[in-house]
Amino acid sequence: MILWLWLCWGFSTSVGQPDSELMARYLEEKLMADYSIMEQVARRVPRQAKFLQRLETRPRMSEFTVKSTIISRYAFTTVSCTMVNSGSEAREGVFEMQIPAAAFISNFTVSIGNKTYYGEVTGKERKHSSDDNAKHKKPPRPTDGRENGYETFKASVFIPRKMQAKFLLHYEELLQRRLGKYEYTVSIRPQQLVGRLRVEVNILENSGIVSLEVPPLRNSKHKGNGKVEGDVSPPPSTVVGHTKTLAKVTFNPTVVEQTRIARNGILGDFIIRYDVNRELSIGDVQILNGYFVHYFAPIDLPPLPKNVVFVLDSSASMVGTKLKQTKEALFTILQDLRPEDHFNIIGFSNRIKVWQQDRLVPVTPNNIRDAKKYIHNMSPTGGTNINGALQTGAKLLNDYIAQNDVDARSVSLIIFLTDGRPTVGETQSSKILSNTKDAIRDKFCLFTIGIGNDVDHKLLERMALENCGMTRHFQEDEDAASHLKGFYDEIGTPLLSDIRVDYPEDNVEQVTQNFFPNYFNGSEIIIAGKLINRTSDSLHVEVTASNSKKYIVLKTDVAIDLPSRNDIRGVPGLEDGKGDKNYIERAWSYLTIKELLNSRLKSDDNQEKDYLMEKAKSIALTYNFVTPFTVLKMREAGLHSEPPQEEFISPSTDGIGEKLQSLQGHKAPPGIRRQQDNQRIKISKTSADGDPHFVIDFPSSKFSVCFNIDGEPGDILRLVSDHKESGVTVNGQLIGAPAPPNGHKKHRTYFSTITILSNKPERSYLEITPKRIILDDGERLLLSCDRSAVVRSSSLEVSISANSNITVTIRDTISFVILIHHYKKPAPYQRNHLGFYISNSKGLSSDAHGLLGQFLNHEVKLLQESLNTSRQQVGQNQTEALMPNPTTTLKVKGRLIPVVWKQRRIYNGQQEVDCWFAKNNADKLIDGSYKDYLASHPFDTGTSFGTINSL
Repeated sequence: MILWLWLCWGFSTSVGQPDSELMARYLEEKLMADYSIMEQVARRVPRQAKFLQRLETRPRMSEFTVKSTIISRYAFTTVSCTMVNSGSEAREGVFEMQIPAAAFISNFTVSIGNKTYYGEVTGKERKHSSDDNAKHKKPPRPTDGRENGYETFKASVFIPRKMQAKFLLHYEELLQRRLGKYEYTVSIRPQQLVGRLRVEVNILENSGIVSLEVPPLRNSKHKGNGKVEGDVSPPPSTVVGHTKTLAKVTFNPTVVEQTRIARNGILGDFIIRYDVNRELSIGDVQILNGYFVHYFAPIDLPPLPKNVVFVLDSSASMVGTKLKQTKEALFTILQDLRPEDHFNIIGFSNRIKVWQQDRLVPVTPNNIRDAKKYIHNMSPTGGTNINGALQTGAKLLNDYIAQNDVDARSVSLIIFLTDGRPTVGETQSSKILSNTKDAIRDKFCLFTIGIGNDVDHKLLERMALENCGMTRHFQEDEDAASHLKGFYDEIGTPLLSDIRVDYPEDNVEQVTQNFFPNYFNGSEIIIAGKLINRTSDSLHVEVTASNSKKYIVLKTDVAIDLPSRNDIRGVPGLEDGKGDKNYIERAWSYLTIKELLNSRLKSDDNQEKDYLMEKAKSIALTYNFVTPFTVLKMREAGLHSEPPQEEFISPSTDGIGEKLQSLQGHKAPPGIRRQQDNQRIKISKTSADGDPHFVIDFPSSKFSVCFNIDGEPGDILRLVSDHKESGVTVNGQLIGAPAPPNGHKKHRTYFSTITILSNKPERSYLEITPKRIILDDGERLLLSCDRSAVVRSSSLEVSISANSNITVTIRDTISFVILIHHYKKPAPYQRNHLGFYISNSKGLSSDAHGLLGQFLNHEVKLLQESLNTSRQQVGQNQTEALMPNPTTTLKVKGRLIPVVWKQRRIYNGQQEVDCWFAKNNADKLIDGSYKDYLASHPFDTGTSFGTINSL
């Protein structure tokens, strides 16, 4: 019966395509059941000897399993492959696995029968020309059947007849965030159909998983992968499940399902994309057993303006698809430029052509239209003058920055694209590198793109690394237009510049890069280090950065003793031993090695390069990583192992073929210490807090006046109104709560929102709640009240003391303090609310008004009614001798207001105030009535008393 099936299959292949499902079921149910029967048939039927011999040329892969554990972006991957030799003689089994170029192999094991061979990572010896390694064939280029951004690990062993070999490969990588997602990719290319094929990925993110997707298998080299155009569904047999912090994804296709995808066993890349919960704060700092890792990726920031020069190769080698796709991508990119951006375009071959001479132009519809015409008319001709093009682009950008009033916090960059090597002008790589660095002078960043197989990868990579950029390489037959657009999307929205992350010098050591020129939307900054003082209870962290016209300082103290949060041993789904490893320590070692590799790549000093190599080698040996300076050797003879070759292991931190220098940055320059921002909260009695209780302090009279406002929930009270003169308005919105039992009030009210508006020298506003702050000065910035931070601009400073208070300073002459009242277990009549205090009113005009503002520049006289009804004026020195008297009155603008003696507690009860209390909603004390101070909306600026306006 088996022989008949073989004959039918062989016949069908000669006259047409066999039914794939029938063939797959046959393989699954018959061939993979018992190969010994097949061998007997082969010996009995000589006619099939040739066909069966072809099957016997390589062992059968019976099992291919990938299990990955991702803990806080750090991925441990184990690949298990079992090969069975059912032949009559020993045959070579070749295990081949594509791994991300940024990953480090950490272990490799082979078992043959009852023997096990272990891989050992050792230091690589210097090669000599007479070395036997010279006889080995060169490692394949990326075009040799490999996807871009991957290296091929290959190991071969002879498997005795009737025996099996099991390969176990372990590698590790730190996932990089791009376009708002982490992407984990597994190459599934066993090159034959596999009886048991399974991929299992477990993800643990304590920050919380907010999105998770599994797109279709990706295989750009092989179009016949069963993917329907526009299909976004996961591959067949994929199961996805997750909780708030844990996720499990499995892919377990049968042979039938594998056949439908690719009958040659090259299924493609299995991809998982996800993101974690984050907010605008200090970021996610994790500490475990003396090591820490800090992930910083703020959100809700306005983009910075860009000054960008596109330098495009138009040499003869760009003819055809490459130039066409480049033009298509640039058309889309130009449409995505923002109105505040400026740009120019340079085309180069052996000649250099600048679109707009000696200037960058603003983004307008006419300029975009003309730029598209210029790009459309570019034609491929001549050689490749890389040096001349970069010198021209750098001079253009430098002159523009020097001669124009360029925003100090805008981001300037060059995007350089080529498909070849330098052939015209300066052609020596070292000279081009030095010329480029001298021309740029650390004033802006250079991003390089290579297309095809003829580009000088090392030149483009080093140019980007030396000039705070990153590089990307695309294959000639890939969709270059979409790749170029995707690359621009990563760098097209800068959110922060000059980011510096500081930790106490006496608490940490061996910290990775902590200064970064730019932070782009959708990316992530990662810093790791060691703790020196493990007895400390917390680690202080400060992040300083620039955002458009604002200077931001974020602060927090992270608890060091967090075993329950960061120790993941025993977590369900992570029972594979990865929990026993200190993933934070390994993330530190991973980042440190990558940093050393990049530093060595940029160095021209041989002594420094040797030092960096030895340091990287030492760490790699400690953590058992295969790097360009270490090699994997097997303990037993007779086994040949080929780890990724040195020249193709990229010293980058990116897993998809780019060198992400912009997210690695540099060490902060030594000797530069940022001044500490002390909490500058000045005690002030003039305030509106609580239910709400108003207090006005009259320092010259040496007494205070207080009153209550019994408003309605939803009312918006105008507290300070000086829009016409100083440009400042403060409004407070009330929230309601039930009255306490047996109280005289029908309900309570508190301030739920304080809005501060200013229109001088430029328009801005602050909207403050107990949870968050919105700062808008033409660009919106969201801040959390539970994180300490400082944001500065030319005329405004906002300082947040976490969960305590916010100090707002306007032009250094006006200061307000907003207290944050949080209740852990609020009573029914309590609500989280705000208190408003005027700390400095020097900048407010004499015409300032509002419930508080009207008293800031007016004196109030205190009068006392004697027993014989004669009235005497109470002098300032007699105030302290006054006793509570129901006949005491205040004289305000000619009005007499009866007052009584009271005591009030302010600043959360930290200070007690003696005051004269005016009843009846401050009747006659304030100008007009309570309702005259109601604003129509939070941004109502009311240019004068009793009028309404909007900012």
